Amino acid sequence: MRHGGTGEWVLPSYRLPREPSTPRIGVWRKLKRLGVAQLSDGLVALPADARTREQLEWIDDEVIEVGGTAGIWLAHPATTAQERRLAASMSAARAAEYAAVSEQAALALASGQDEATRHSAARRLRAELRRIGRRDYFHPPQRRTAHAAVDALIAPGGHRRGDEGAAEMKWSTRAGVHIDRAACAWLIRRHIDPDAEFVFVGDPATGSASVRGPRHG
Repeated sequence: MRHGGTGEWVLPSYRLPREPSTPRIGVWRKLKRLGVAQLSDGLVALPADARTREQLEWIDDEVIEVGGTAGIWLAHPATTAQERRLAASMSAARAAEYAAVSEQAALALASGQDEATRHSAARRLRAELRRIGRRDYFHPPQRRTAHAAVDALIAPGGHRRGDEGAAEMKWSTRAGVHIDRAACAWLIRRHIDPDAEFVFVGDPATGSASVRGPRHG
């Protein structure tokens, strides 16, 4: 949702007792996993959508359960410049995480490890990319580089999904979205391909559920 040129953000405000410190540390770690931008002490922000609101509502409930106070606000930055600065700070944080994955992949590739060891490293780094992807709201260029670097562990020197010019892909399923198809789409986006796009076809012969095929023009 846009308002005066800026998007809607969700701002959870919370306060926890200093002692014991365990609940406070636990809440902050959960917020960091969501990729929040810290605006001030006890006030953070995320772009507003159904997922971020739900996740923050759970954390809000947790804060109250351990004796803290919390509330969730929906707001719009006053200016586009303010919103750009906020987005840039979040994008920079994710870029650093992607760069770290790229570096680890490059080191693993340069070390001359055997194929099994490279595949193991690729699985570990892909899991890390999925974790980063769940808190990446602005997709810095380092995202594509990191995916290409991890793909190179499997097929060094080959054609990789993350390369510039690689064939773009979509997922196709039958038209008429039901609970099972919606669930499959959610699982694919969350655990397999964070950038997945879906095509809904009227004729099952032109595409089947959960089968990945070439991009349709």
